[in-house]
Amino acid sequence: MIIVMAFEATAEQVQAVVDRLRDVGADAHVSSGQRRTVIGAVGDRGIIQQLPWEAMGGVERAVPVLKEFKFVSREFQAEDSVITVGDVPVGGGHFAMMAGPCAVESREQLLASAEAVKKAGAVILRGDAFKPRTSPYSFQGLGEEALILMREVRDLLGMPFIAEVLDPRDVEVVSEYADLIRVGTRNMANFTLLREIGRQKKPVLLKRGFTATIDEWLNAAEYIYKEGNHDIIMCERGIRTYEPSTRNTLDISAVPVVKHLSHLPVIIDPSHSGGHKYLVGPLAKAAVAIGADGLLIDVHQAPETAKVDGAQALLPDDFMELMDELRKIGTAVGLSI
Repeated sequence: MIIVMAFEATAEQVQAVVDRLRDVGADAHVSSGQRRTVIGAVGDRGIIQQLPWEAMGGVERAVPVLKEFKFVSREFQAEDSVITVGDVPVGGGHFAMMAGPCAVESREQLLASAEAVKKAGAVILRGDAFKPRTSPYSFQGLGEEALILMREVRDLLGMPFIAEVLDPRDVEVVSEYADLIRVGTRNMANFTLLREIGRQKKPVLLKRGFTATIDEWLNAAEYIYKEGNHDIIMCERGIRTYEPSTRNTLDISAVPVVKHLSHLPVIIDPSHSGGHKYLVGPLAKAAVAIGADGLLIDVHQAPETAKVDGAQALLPDDFMELMDELRKIGTAVGLSI
């Protein structure tokens, strides 16, 4: 249940509701917005819903929540969440371009790509240290060495960076270096990993599983939120369908659907959706037009030599040209890119 406090509710009235919930064995999660406070009640639904919450001082209304995801829902928080990555805001009208190589291969490769994407207008650098690959013989990433390089480039260029974590045992080390922790599509339902990330203080980008429904995706976010980490960015990266022409099928409708159901920001990864560089531009433009809060794009100085996903990586000049086109669309829909 979501208990919405009146605008003029006092701190004592909020605490009285929290204490009443705890008296009946329920957990109370308090969210204080700009206009009002909302309390999420988790426990025995039968007991919680029978109590006369609206008779308590300061309570405006009590709203039963039918969805399993409570804290990431619009019922719990009506205002859009704005997540800060380093000093970069994401969501609530703040568009964030995240770009860089899919994997860190060397200092020279990383720095060249980082300089190019920053010049074009990207505000968050992407580049992975740990790569989940279908084949165990494929390049698996440089590990902590890559995180050290990413930190060096961040300090040099002033760009916060995002990096993926695959294993609960690596969460702390990735969190120590990265400004934004990414959960990849293969790990969206790794609930042990989600719980561990939920105990960190770094913001999280949660990719949709390639076979996941939107409800399952939002429930994965709920795992993170429930552990105490409320800084979550959702990332649609395409789902697996019967269509073989693209690497995945971009569910562009996921942006307005998630924004309707949840207060969390939603970005799109057009690189992993299409799998081919000629698709990145059209999908990115569609994402901006439909109101996505950002993009995650692969950019590589020499895609033909890339150790990971070279077919979908844009050249720096192509990325700069795309940024110019996206700014025009952004202006039309009220986004500053």
